[in-house]
Amino acid sequence: MNLFINDIPVRILLPEERPEAGHFNVEINASTEPINKAKLLHHVWLNQASVQDMDLVFDLINSKVPINLLSLTVSINDYEAFKKYLKGKFKVIKAAGGLIKKKDKFLMIYRMKKWDLPKGKRESGERSVETAVREVEEECNVRVKLGKKICTTWHTYTMNKNSMLKKTKWYEMALVDDSNSKPSIEEDIEELRWMTQKEVYHALENSYKSIRFVFEEYYKTEKVG
Repeated sequence: MNLFINDIPVRILLPEERPEAGHFNVEINASTEPINKAKLLHHVWLNQASVQDMDLVFDLINSKVPINLLSLTVSINDYEAFKKYLKGKFKVIKAAGGLIKKKDKFLMIYRMKKWDLPKGKRESGERSVETAVREVEEECNVRVKLGKKICTTWHTYTMNKNSMLKKTKWYEMALVDDSNSKPSIEEDIEELRWMTQKEVYHALENSYKSIRFVFEEYYKTEKVG
């Protein structure tokens, strides 16, 4: 599970899993030592974590006091119990979006002073693949052909003082027609821009960690392919 809490990447692993070498600089064994903000420094592996430990981690990351955590990998003792905990702690919103490609360029949107990818909430009775295509076409006024799934992200946010967790499925898409493309003002989109890989790299400096993750996962599949 690829979580983004307060825009900090938090990867949830099964009990027997561990992060790859070089992906963490601090290890915390939750079964033998306390978890505090001072230990959550840079890239952390939290091993043998319980649901109660994760409740504390959420509070520490969401604190108004700045934290020096860049990424967190968690080997959770009970994966199913953790999923139930999330559903109890947050209101889960299901969404879908797309990474649209035209030759060697990608379509990015500028919304809320950040570069982003088009996405939106799933409507009743809709499948994620249908949501992804509909939202892309509504937000950008382009026609696309659906490709394979890239990944799923989960990110937290607050709406009307309620804790929300958005589960977004991301798909590759090929452009069919952008002759009438325009940003959806109703969705607070100010600009659409086709970007080269180099331009995307710079745009991600002013984006969200979850969007960076989508591109990273896409590039991984491209290398495999």
